[in-house]
Amino acid sequence: MHQRLERSAVSPVVIELGKLFVDAGYELSLVGGPVRDIFLGRTSPDLDFTTNATPDETIAVIKRWADAYWEIGRDFGTIGLRRDGFQIEVTTYRAEAYDQDSRKPTVAFGSSLHDDLQRRDFTINAMALRLPGLELEDPFGGARDLHAGVLRTPSSPEESFSDDPLRMMRAARFASQLGVRVHEDVRRAMTDMAERISIISAERVRDELVKLVCGSRPRAGIDLLVETGLADRVLPEVSALRLEVDEHHRHKDVYQHSLQVLEQAAGMETDAAGPVPGPDFILRFAALMHDVGKSATRRFEAGGAVSFRHHDVVGAKMTAKRMKALRFDNDTIKAVARLVELHMRFYGYGEAGWTDSAVRRYVTDAGPQLERLHRLTRSDVTTRNQRKADRLSFAYDDLEARIGELAAQEELASIRPDLDGGRIMELLSIRPGPVVGRAYNFLLEERMEHGPLGAEQAEQRLLAWWAEQDAELKENK
Repeated sequence: MHQRLERSAVSPVVIELGKLFVDAGYELSLVGGPVRDIFLGRTSPDLDFTTNATPDETIAVIKRWADAYWEIGRDFGTIGLRRDGFQIEVTTYRAEAYDQDSRKPTVAFGSSLHDDLQRRDFTINAMALRLPGLELEDPFGGARDLHAGVLRTPSSPEESFSDDPLRMMRAARFASQLGVRVHEDVRRAMTDMAERISIISAERVRDELVKLVCGSRPRAGIDLLVETGLADRVLPEVSALRLEVDEHHRHKDVYQHSLQVLEQAAGMETDAAGPVPGPDFILRFAALMHDVGKSATRRFEAGGAVSFRHHDVVGAKMTAKRMKALRFDNDTIKAVARLVELHMRFYGYGEAGWTDSAVRRYVTDAGPQLERLHRLTRSDVTTRNQRKADRLSFAYDDLEARIGELAAQEELASIRPDLDGGRIMELLSIRPGPVVGRAYNFLLEERMEHGPLGAEQAEQRLLAWWAEQDAELKENK
């Protein structure tokens, strides 16, 4: 397919760079996502180009034009640079393939744009704009497939996925990000070759998973991973949910319930000015994983009932273990696992109401995840019984109102005892050590239970507590 696009479709930076390469005797084309995005009416600050110039020749062309450049991807033929706020990568025509048991691609530079496009992942990413004339090269029907909303590969899916098995994860990511359906040939190859994902590094799998979860249709992406068997290798806890029946029998299974919670949580994200700007991976992934503990805690009770006692605590541990295997950072692991652990806490409030002390503990245990916990808890209501849904919603409205009232009075987000460690040691005439910690925890419990006490009353309670301690504790002070 050959057609020429209007110059207004691209940034002047693209035209400038194309002219530099052509004047130097080389070819240059804009490729991949930036070309696809032109057809989708989107723009990106990241621009990808391909050329017949070698990395050394590319550097010679751009070194005086670029605001800055770097050679980190040089071994793969890629030179990175920055110009007028754009992040740019220029890559030599190439073909790459994975050895059967290797995690790293072997790279061979190519000599033609057509061959370079043929090695790319999907037809919608195998389009190029030759520069500086903006002639569209689309030998594999990418524009047609994009218009039809279908995901196909330029070569056979088996050949494409053998070259880079991560492309199977990428197919699920595009199903989420772009809302495209996967061609049946691609789906079949993903299913047949799912085991090949095991040669890909955990970090690369993680990055694709994050993009999938943060897409506009994460349910579609997760469904594709599960149906093709890829999730059995990268997210087996989610696949296992298909085997579990919700204890109230109000959902087809816990798996479908979890996907609905994921969708509803994404719908509760805020704009950039709000407390949970979307897309928020932590909230979404917690929503997806919140019930994974049910696979390990299912019990059949008398009368045919099914229980999942402590699935929240077990699920938090399972979630943390999976995220560690996928090489997530500790802060993200801690945040997601905490939300999974706390997602059932509210139901005690809905059933019996809480004291002010219990509300304080809820806020303190949630810590910086409180706003996400609000949204996760509300999203977890998927019952078709409208009266029950309304009752739970009203109960959570009430809880949030009480949190707001107490927060205005007590600075709930940073609850501390009324006395600090220095005053505790001074009052009890003790040295730094474990005993100070025990006294501090006592005062923290008093603060949780009774609210702000003031220094004078806190000192009285601390001295009364100290008087009740045994001699051995005081000797070890």
